[in-house]
Parts: sequence; structure tokens; C-alpha cells
Amino acid sequence: MAQNVTVVGAGLAGCEAAWQLARRGVPVTLVEMKPQRYSPAHRSADLAELVCSNSLKAARLDSAAGLLKEEMRRMGSLLIPCALEARVPAGGALAVDREVFSGLVTQAIARAPRITLEHREQADLPEGPAIIATGPLTAPALSEKIQVLCGGTLRFFDAAAPIVTRESLDLSRCFFASRYGTEGEGDYVNCPFDKAGYEAFIQALTQAERAPVHSFDRQDPQVYEGCMPIEVLAGRGKDAARFGPMKPVGLVDPRTGHRPWAVVQLRTENRENTLYNLVGFQTNLKFSEQKRVFSMIPGLEHAEFTRYGVMHRNTFLRSPGLLGPDFSVLRRPELYFAGQITGVEGYMESAASGLLAGIQLARRLAGKEPLVLPETTMTGALARYVSGYTGKDFQPMGANFGILPALEETIRDKRKRYGALAARAMRDLTAAFRAAEEPIAEEGEAL
Repeated sequence: MAQNVTVVGAGLAGCEAAWQLARRGVPVTLVEMKPQRYSPAHRSADLAELVCSNSLKAARLDSAAGLLKEEMRRMGSLLIPCALEARVPAGGALAVDREVFSGLVTQAIARAPRITLEHREQADLPEGPAIIATGPLTAPALSEKIQVLCGGTLRFFDAAAPIVTRESLDLSRCFFASRYGTEGEGDYVNCPFDKAGYEAFIQALTQAERAPVHSFDRQDPQVYEGCMPIEVLAGRGKDAARFGPMKPVGLVDPRTGHRPWAVVQLRTENRENTLYNLVGFQTNLKFSEQKRVFSMIPGLEHAEFTRYGVMHRNTFLRSPGLLGPDFSVLRRPELYFAGQITGVEGYMESAASGLLAGIQLARRLAGKEPLVLPETTMTGALARYVSGYTGKDFQPMGANFGILPALEETIRDKRKRYGALAARAMRDLTAAFRAAEEPIAEEGEAL
């Protein structure tokens, strides 16, 4: 009888880790504190809840995010098939109806014969083999135990974007389009600004009152660049947002025949296309200020907000020197960490770390050597970054081609270079799994 493993946290990483263990014959106790207790950012009782955006980023194989998802699919991911089934239009991105997605994952975990789901808060580090996948909002009691084990954490502040109803939008002031017209059939609602309107909006945004952070760590909060609140970005200069989430490149307003001065994009939240989120508009403004300022966006003058943006504390380990490339704790090899708490950034990055941690722990329990993926794969490169970063300022890292080793040959065309990097990753992933006698799916087309 295989030894039981405790997986703490049933978010993206925890569900993926439990799934990988169970499919290798290992019984799992999956501990999730919802619905008994919710973090400041969670609302749904379902597993694998998407808190910030409903986009899982680009789907093309010659993109870093698409490569990561294809690697996960081939390694037997639970979440990728669920995401594809819950997919909503988002141009070249894989975006999902978040409720459908979480529901599909919850059903799959409930049906898994070797996974026992327990709804309770885990206040201590489990005895025996375990994976901690409690995310960047780990409950205080367990967070204190982790801090003692690991000798400190990093803290950042993360933010989520507002969601509005489609019926409350004035679509006569907007247009449907994807950038450059190459990523879908106009999957985004675009709210165009002229120069005067944009400058008035930025002035109001930078002067708006922010919500207090009394429920978070007050000591010099460090904002993580990957989830920069829009008001913080706007404060860096009047054109900062116009070169960020409000960039108009690749868009032409069909009413004028010209590119807008700036644009706010809305992306659908659900299959019914009744809800839209403001892309890149994570914020910590007071709710009343969000209503006032965001109503200055063309087409949102009478917008109905079903969720205002919120800001919450994220906690990350100082993983280099604490974790191995298999996500195990160097000083306690049967204890693993997975997800954003390790320092990977992004939904699929978190899930990939859980997938890999589950495989690694199953191999350890079977007396096998760790499966250390080549750094030429996106999953392997992320694991190498988390465990082996040697700089002074360790910060979360998402999938990107910059963390992969360069190709032997020089390819100047970026798309062809990325395609070659992806092809190399597929070959090396297959070779590594076959050498380790682990199941690997056949190479598929881009998602």
C-alpha cells in the first residue's frame, strides 16, 4: 500500500499535484480551508479558483505561455483539458469562464478514486510526505510555521481588476477588435480615448483616493511589477499607461479610420459574454473612486460593476537555497512546495510547479531518482530559476523565452526563433520523460 501524501491547498497547483500523485497510484489527502475560511481574495467554494484574471495567456506554441501549456498537456495535466472545455473568446489567448473552469476541476477531483478532499484549515506543517500549495495568501497560522522552517519570506502586494456587465456598456462608443486583426474575430471590446480625454483620465486616476491597507503588512509594501495597480503605473508618468495596458498599437477605430490615442480593452469573463473585465486594470482605489474614475472611460459612463478591484498581500518563499529543482525542501526532502508561494508567477506557472512537484514526490516514494527537467524546457527553466537564482533581488518569474538557453544557431526572425525554441523544448521534454520511464503524450498542435 503506497504511503499517503497530504497536499495542502486546492488551488491550481494543489489540484495538479494531487492529480499527478493519484494517477501514479499514490493516495492523497487534499486539504482545502474553503468554504470554512476564505482568504481576502477568494469568493468561490470551488477548487482552482481564478482570482485575478480569467486569461491563461497566449495559446500559440511559439509563445512562452503557449509552450508551457503544451508541456503541461503532454505531461498529463488535469487543468489544461478543463481550460479548453471552459474556453471563451479571447483572440490568441486561452481565456476561460472561470466558474465553469473551477467547476470542471472540482468535479474531476471529486471523482478521482485516490483523492480524499478534506475541507479544513491546516495550521501546522503535515507529518510525513506532503506538498504545500497554499499560494501567496497562506493563512497566518501555517504561514508562521513556514517562516520558521524557511527562515523568512518575501512580501509583495498583488491586485485584481474590476468586472462590469455587458448590458451596462455603451457599445456605440466602443469597437470590437483584436490587436492587428490577427488574434480572433474581434474578441475584445475597445474603449478609445482621444488625447484630451486620456490626459484627464490619467489626472483623475493619479489623484483618486486609494483604499487603506490596514489588513495587510504596513511595512513599505513592495508592488510586484507583474500585477502593477493601474494608479501606480499612471503615477510613473502621463504616458506610462499608454505604453502599458492602454497601448493603442495594432488597433484602428472603424469609426475614424485611425488609431486611438489610448485604449482600454475589455475581455469577456464568461461563455454568455455578459461580464467583462478591464484588462490590465488591477487597482487598489476605493470602490467609490473606482466607480467615479473608471466611468470616465468611453463606453463605461454608466457601467455596472459586479466586482471592484481589490489589493491583497502575496507571500513568497526565498526559494533559492531552500528548494531543490524538484521543489523539495533541501532540509526536509519529503516536504515539497508548489505554486506561487515558490516564486513562479502566473496561473499556469503555478499549476506547472504543482504538476512537477506531484510527479517528483511520487517518484521519491517509489524509490526513483528525481526527474530534473532540462532547462531547455519552459517547466525546467522555471524550476531552475526558483531553486537556483543567484542574484541579490529574487522576484517572481513567469514563463518567458529569456530564461531558456540560447539556440546554437542564430535566428534573427523572432517568431521563427521562438518556434525553434519550442521545438527544442518538445524534443528534450520527450527524451527526459522517456529516459525516466514516465508517461508522455504525443506531440499535439498548438492549443
